[in-house]
Amino acid sequence: MVNGQHDPVGVMLEVIDLASSGARTTEDIFTGSSHPMPTGRIFGGQVLAQAIIAADRTTGEDRVPHSMHGYFLRPGDASQGVTLSVDRIHDGRSFSTRRTQAFQHGVPIFSMISSFEHEDPGLDHQHPIPDGVLSPEEAQQRTDATTLHPLSQRLVSDSPIELVHADGAIYDRVPGPHVPQQHVWMRTRRPIGDDPALHRAVLAYMSDLTIQEPVLRAHGVPWSLPGLKVASLDHAMWWHRPARVDEWLLYAQQSPSARGGRGLATGRIFTRDGELVASVAQEIMVRVPEPTGGGTAGVSGG
Repeated sequence: MVNGQHDPVGVMLEVIDLASSGARTTEDIFTGSSHPMPTGRIFGGQVLAQAIIAADRTTGEDRVPHSMHGYFLRPGDASQGVTLSVDRIHDGRSFSTRRTQAFQHGVPIFSMISSFEHEDPGLDHQHPIPDGVLSPEEAQQRTDATTLHPLSQRLVSDSPIELVHADGAIYDRVPGPHVPQQHVWMRTRRPIGDDPALHRAVLAYMSDLTIQEPVLRAHGVPWSLPGLKVASLDHAMWWHRPARVDEWLLYAQQSPSARGGRGLATGRIFTRDGELVASVAQEIMVRVPEPTGGGTAGVSGG
């Protein structure tokens, strides 16, 4: 609670803040709780954040994560906690490598390899921030305040993350042209302090929000389409530069391909000042029901 009000950001931070079991053989063991979810399945971003926090706690303070590659193996049960094991695969002069697995009911639901670096000076360049994107304030003015953000089968209804679609959300329809790209502003709903490790973990949490949507937008498929099934298969992320997640970040997303019931989406995350702070890639399983008449039921353009 914050000032007597429900605090979804506080709930998220409690979920991300893992407990150490104190047990260690060849691996470090941590435990964490889960977000309640309307679908009963764990939100993938939760496990991403927990896994990187667990791995981070086994490295030195001079090392920061620069990349992770993970696979979602089984649907997680949001009514149950999570156990995470970290294997200290390698500690070198500049890099440390960790394997983290998240378990429920004795079986892994997520497996990740992450790499940490002792940062040194070096070459520096970046892709520029996209031009012509509405600011979060402009996009908010164009958004119907009564429109709920899609649950996307995985979001909590009371989200700790504020999301503003610069191109219009795709809950009950897909506005505008059906193109495989979109731009989303995002930030936590309140400040979360100054711990850089926490900001990196919450950025991982946020990276799983809306990244699936360029695949759907390209085909005019809204989240509310009856019978639509979407599930994340894998997720990769590269941290490039520090960023605060309680300030507006632009998530520029696109989908280069979809085929065979799978769709690939990539994203770049920028600060409002144009610094590229992270890159993301995710492949999803997507099942769209066959149309029962003239066109796809429930799909409409803008």
